[in-house]
Amino acid sequence: ASDLEGADALLPGLSAQALIADRAYDAHERVIEPMQHIGAQIVIPSHPTRKVMRDYDRALYKARHLIENFFAKLKQYRAIATRYDKTARNFLGAIYCVAANILLN
Repeated sequence: ASDLEGADALLPGLSAQALIADRAYDAHERVIEPMQHIGAQIVIPSHPTRKVMRDYDRALYKARHLIENFFAKLKQYRAIATRYDKTARNFLGAIYCVAANILLN
């Protein structure tokens, strides 16, 4: 299954100023049209096979790398990667604790 199935579930109720994603989300009907309908800025590079390439904010797209790096650092903590906590509340607390540790280092 592709990540677009998750996007189909999350995008209809989303209200955002911008959507930053990689080329895998360059699906016009499933991602781009719904985001344009709510007036969000689309920061998704066009897939190389497209005939017409879409413009996007390259500086904002580079900021996506910081977010990807943060999630990679989160996954280095075993309790987060394997989700040891039984409740969502405790899991979120563990994420806050690890995020603070990452920020302080």
